[in-house]
Amino acid sequence: MASLVRHVTIDCADPHSLAGFWAAALEGSLSEDDNPGDDEALVDSAGAALLFIRVPEGKSVKNRVHLDLQPQDRSRDEEVERVVALGATVVADHRRPDGTGWVTLTDPEGNEFCVERSQAERDATEQA
Repeated sequence: MASLVRHVTIDCADPHSLAGFWAAALEGSLSEDDNPGDDEALVDSAGAALLFIRVPEGKSVKNRVHLDLQPQDRSRDEEVERVVALGATVVADHRRPDGTGWVTLTDPEGNEFCVERSQAERDATEQA
């Protein structure tokens, strides 16, 4: 049997704070035993579990791996607005006039992630 990804681990300066952002962004939950000042924090969500680990060094280069989010009950543009309101920053907008494309953002510690179109938006484009 193949191995399974248990969780994606993200190095950061403040695990509890960054995990709080991602718990809100993914509409997941922060583990009950995780507290401010802890060296790690775990977020459980429908799509993936994310483990945030405190490291002494700051982020210095582009991520080699990043998360691609696909909204489930809202549009890509609504999701971009929602995560920006939570503290994300738009760094590149790859949306096209025909409705395809994605948006690249960073979380509060500068880790890149993308918001893609929802499945409903993809289906509508294919039927057009």
